[in-house]
Amino acid sequence: MQYRRVGKSGLKISEIALGSWVTRLTDTAQVDVARDVVRLAYDSGVNFFDCADAYSGGDAERFLGETLKQYPRRELVISSKVFFPTGDGVNDRGLSRKHIFESIDQTLRNLQTDYVDMYFCHRFDETTDLTETLRAMSDLVAQGKVLYYGVSEEWGGARLEEAQRIIDRYDLYPITVVQPQYNIADRYIEHEIMGECRRHGIGITTFSPLAQGLLTGKYRKGQSLPAGSRATWQADHQINDLLTDENLNMVERLSKVADELGTNLAILSLAWILQHPEISCVIAGASKPSQLENNLKASGFEIPDDAMAEIDEITGFRRFERHVG
Repeated sequence: MQYRRVGKSGLKISEIALGSWVTRLTDTAQVDVARDVVRLAYDSGVNFFDCADAYSGGDAERFLGETLKQYPRRELVISSKVFFPTGDGVNDRGLSRKHIFESIDQTLRNLQTDYVDMYFCHRFDETTDLTETLRAMSDLVAQGKVLYYGVSEEWGGARLEEAQRIIDRYDLYPITVVQPQYNIADRYIEHEIMGECRRHGIGITTFSPLAQGLLTGKYRKGQSLPAGSRATWQADHQINDLLTDENLNMVERLSKVADELGTNLAILSLAWILQHPEISCVIAGASKPSQLENNLKASGFEIPDDAMAEIDEITGFRRFERHVG
């Protein structure tokens, strides 16, 4: 396993992180498998474990806390997120100071830890003044409950720039990290977010690197959906919207590139993200140990320049746009 700094901070995380978004905890057998996945991740050098208070209604945090407590805390980088409803009350959601302060305390109890290494604003809150949110996150750093904070989806370049102005004006602890969706099929962050992160020394920890499973190669044109796949067990999942002819044709072409490099599409897709120096890690979930074993092979996998150019051509993306901003 190889490690990278998170932006200009001194924090180092594994290139492959384990996410909890799709961890299934509905029965004992699934919990046992999830525990095996976490154990394999730790034994393989993964030190970053990503979670959120909204995942499985808090069960994901509680599971992760119970599973990770057997390992030395200093060896772990644990993150969680705040925004989505955690109760029925009018203040049990969003990015108000009240909800942030109450949510972090519950998250710490769930994770059985005194602090989280990274704490993310899960979405942007239109109903709360941005200064209030940033002051609250900065104060959590001052209190030692959070070591570094950041933002996730719905924080484009303009919002990051506005946040930076507020941070500078009030001398707040800075945003250290962003966590956007990013993969071969969805490259929107290259247009402005990467540029903002370079300017301000912000790290990027990406999620959905395999596009809900599209970039694993399990969904192929003209073939029925694999039994037990996300497209069958979670009918409202975004994967169903991704299974278009255009995307499936792209998968066929990308699979050929992977074959030529002696690897598979999932490894190629993860390694492709890691070719970008702005990226600190890719967060990938795994429903069984074999998936994680495959994902781990992406760390340190080098993709030749001609193959990178071919991927650009397949996705219709011009290489120079990576440097815009």
